[in-house]
Amino acid sequence: MRDENDYSLLRHNTFGIDVRCRRFLEFATLEEAGQVAAILREGGGRFLIVGAGSNLLLTGDYEGTVVRSAIRGITTLHSPEGISLTCGSGETWDDVVAWTVGQGFADLANLSLIPGDVGASAVQNIGAYGAEACQFISKVRAVEIATGCVVDIPAEECRYGYRDSRFKHEWKNKYLVTHVVYRLDDDYRPHLDYGNIRSELERRNVGCPTPQQLRQVVVDIRRAKLPEPQVMGNAGSFFMNPVIARDRFETLAARYPEMPHYYVSEELEKIPAGWLIDQCGWKGRSMGHAAVYDKQALVLVNLGGATGQDIVGLYRAIQEDVAGKFGIELKPEVNVV
Repeated sequence: MRDENDYSLLRHNTFGIDVRCRRFLEFATLEEAGQVAAILREGGGRFLIVGAGSNLLLTGDYEGTVVRSAIRGITTLHSPEGISLTCGSGETWDDVVAWTVGQGFADLANLSLIPGDVGASAVQNIGAYGAEACQFISKVRAVEIATGCVVDIPAEECRYGYRDSRFKHEWKNKYLVTHVVYRLDDDYRPHLDYGNIRSELERRNVGCPTPQQLRQVVVDIRRAKLPEPQVMGNAGSFFMNPVIARDRFETLAARYPEMPHYYVSEELEKIPAGWLIDQCGWKGRSMGHAAVYDKQALVLVNLGGATGQDIVGLYRAIQEDVAGKFGIELKPEVNVV
C-alpha cells in the first residue's frame, strides 16, 4: 500500500492543475483496500476518491486524504449468457476496450479512447457514441468503508442514468470500488447509428466493420475533436448534454431549426451542449490561461499555467451565456473539488 504525506496531485488530474493533498493512499489489492478503509474509518477526516483524474477539476490544495485504486487484472469467464469480464478498478479503461476488441468483441468499441480508469466507468457511467457503460456492467465489487466488508453490488441497484449513479449521490464515499464485472455478448452487434460513425465508415468503404475497424474509426473521430491531455490539459467533455422537456424543445426548435437533437423519450429530448456553447460564440475563446477548445466547444482546456479557479471562471461565464440565450442550465460532467 502506498501512503504519502503532502503529496502533489499534478499527475493525478488531466487538467494539469498543480495542487497538493495532505495525504495520499493507494491500494493495489483487495486486502489493501480493506486496510485503506480502516484508515479512513478511524481517521474521521475528509477524503476524496479519485481515478485517473480525467473527470476532475481541482480548485486548490485538498486538506484531506486522496485515495486511488491501483488494482490491475483482466479475467474472463465463458457461460451460456455470454462472456463475464472482471477488471481491476485501477485498470486503464481504454486498455480494457483494446483488449476486448483484440479478442473479437465489439461491445465496448464505441467507448474507445475515453480517458480514465475502470472504477470510474462504474461511478460515472461513462458513455459515447450511443453507448454507456451501464449497458454492459453486471456488478460492482467494492469494500464498504464503514464495515470493511467486501460486497458485490448488482448493476440494477446502482440506478444508472445519464452520466450518473448512486455512487455519485447517496453512496458517495461509502465504497472503495475494487473490481467491475462486465457482460459481453458472443454475438457480433456493432452499434453504428450515432454521430458520424456510419458516414466515416462509408468514407473508408467499410460496410460491416470488424471490431478493430469500428474501434479505429471511433479513436480517429475522437482524436480529431479532442486534445491529448499530455499536450493541452483538459478533462474531455466538461458539460453534460442537457435533456429538456418536449415543450421547451419544440419552442427552441421553432426558433433554431438547425439545432441538433437526440430523442430520449416522448417527454424528453437531448441537445448537444457543444452546439449551445458554440452558438454563444465561445468556441476558441479564452479567459486568461483557460480556453474553450477551438475544435470542440464542449472541451475546456488549460493553455498552460491555468489554476482551477481560472477554469471555474470560464465555465461559469459559459453557463451564464447559455442560460441567457437558450434558457438552459448547463451542468458540469466534471467533478469540481
